[in-house]
Amino acid sequence: MSRARVIDLVVVLPGIMGSRLANADGKPVWDLSGGALGRGLRTFGGSVKNLRLPNDIGDDHPGDGVVPVGLMPDVHALPGIWQPIDGYTDLLGRLERSFSLTLGENLVPFPYDWRLSCRYNAERLRKTVARSLGRWQDSAPERRDARVVFVCHSMGGLIARHYVELLGGHEITRRVITMGTPHRGSLDALVHLVNGLRKGWGPLGVDLSAFARSLPSLHQLAPDYACVTGPGGLAHARDLPGLPGVDPTLLADAAAFHADLRGAGAERPTTVPLHAITGISQPTLTTAELSGDTLTPLWLIDGNDERGDGTVPRLSARPTNTDNTDYAVPESHTPCEQHGSLQNNKGVRDALSGLLGHERPFRRGEDDDVPLSVLAPSLPAPGDPYEVAVTIPAEIPDHDSLHLTAELRPTDGTEPIPRTLRPLGEGRYTTTFPAPDPGAYRLSVRVTARPETTVTALTVVGEAGE
Repeated sequence: MSRARVIDLVVVLPGIMGSRLANADGKPVWDLSGGALGRGLRTFGGSVKNLRLPNDIGDDHPGDGVVPVGLMPDVHALPGIWQPIDGYTDLLGRLERSFSLTLGENLVPFPYDWRLSCRYNAERLRKTVARSLGRWQDSAPERRDARVVFVCHSMGGLIARHYVELLGGHEITRRVITMGTPHRGSLDALVHLVNGLRKGWGPLGVDLSAFARSLPSLHQLAPDYACVTGPGGLAHARDLPGLPGVDPTLLADAAAFHADLRGAGAERPTTVPLHAITGISQPTLTTAELSGDTLTPLWLIDGNDERGDGTVPRLSARPTNTDNTDYAVPESHTPCEQHGSLQNNKGVRDALSGLLGHERPFRRGEDDDVPLSVLAPSLPAPGDPYEVAVTIPAEIPDHDSLHLTAELRPTDGTEPIPRTLRPLGEGRYTTTFPAPDPGAYRLSVRVTARPETTVTALTVVGEAGE
């Protein structure tokens, strides 16, 4: 298959936890993925206190010698910080196979220390882009006019936007493509900060909760919309004094970070195109109710179930304009997929092909599509059965009589476990797998013989006692 020609420099930014970290001696401090993930979290939990950041870190580096060394290759997760995310090896490989892109030349992965402020990492991105683009433009006469295309998953989109919109990157950027970026934040981040690590993962949660609450990045992922219910209706987290578990200084700074992004570029005559790929139809926590020191997450906002990609609400997956009254960009592509698997979804790959080829992006949404909403535990307690629930909208023909199958596949390469889902009526289906062994898994759910309907959910099971 011939590769489509791309003259630009393509920079790939992963999401939070998506970069491997090493210390000053080159020893890995965050490099757990795939089959080693479940058991390795215990060791990591014992040493994570060394990665905790000081209270006054701001937009600086703590000087602890930790450096990013590459992108995570496979499924990775840190309970109490973010949901499981798939790796980036497949995405980089497909970009190389599909386009005239070569790693280290015009395809540049940008790993970053995901503990730190998005502003800090945007400044690092500025230096990396200046060096890489200059080298690429000087490598051949026909590349003199090359610009930069950013392909960003999750938090990576916030870093790229800060560089493009506030650090002068708009002058050399062709376009920014975001996949599941929480442009307006994610309730998951706020729940992790307030509630800490949920029960079921044992004493590991104490250290990870303190670690999580020290991260400027996690505060910058908290919702930038009114999301906490109270006597007067929904309120912004930043307006709730004494919110437990949250660093008020970091939360206020996160609000300023998002306000700067909303206001950036308002005076410029032209803007850099931003293409927001938005996962839809997945049950997604959007608001919460504060009771004492605990946030109880809720699916609805103003009585509506708007859903999203299972982690980032649909209302948050594209930015709003300066006065926060409307969306600044349309949805470029809306795959029926979960957050941690967006970068490897087939429909998303097709959309990227169009965007990198400067053509209209491919869109799913044909009349015969079957959008599956999949609810499965991302971090089940060891020994718990693995229960899967799927819903299909009532407007889909035969929504109560479709044949659905699920496959739970360990990332260590052992045999997958297949299941057929049982219909419950009203578009609801279910199945239960035996309690999985410790490790990382990909759950694939589809309408049988319709691979294009596949939704992939990720899960990580720890060892008993973690």
